[in-house]
Amino acid sequence: MTIRFVLMVNKQGQTRLAQYYEYLTLEERRALEGEIVRKCLARTEQQCSFVEHRNYKVVYRRYASLFFLVGVDNDENELAILEFIHLLVETMDRHFGNVCELDIMFHLEKAHFMLEEMVMNGCIVETSKSNILTPIQLMEKSS
Repeated sequence: MTIRFVLMVNKQGQTRLAQYYEYLTLEERRALEGEIVRKCLARTEQQCSFVEHRNYKVVYRRYASLFFLVGVDNDENELAILEFIHLLVETMDRHFGNVCELDIMFHLEKAHFMLEEMVMNGCIVETSKSNILTPIQLMEKSS
């Protein structure tokens, strides 16, 4: 699996978390985020959660006030990426207790840490919620 980027965006289109697994300049990132976010937010709930944009396939899902967008290669399995998004949300829910936009804003480093535990160099390497959360819980105990 090759994940190119993960974005968490609110309903107004403001990026709350961005993680890229390929090099893009800040201008390219800003332009890409703007285009993709506008495209995904404009879609209705009756439309599918997959969008092709440039050389990416974007898989997205809305949970409460947050949109989770994952950009992958065109040959990726969309349903597997939807399952990855669901796992990410379930993991954050377990840690934060029903994750919301404020949890991401005030605990951005923890959200990045969870994502880094799950994805390495664009490949999903960990799917166990307890294995993902154990290092965070150990850090919290020591501080």
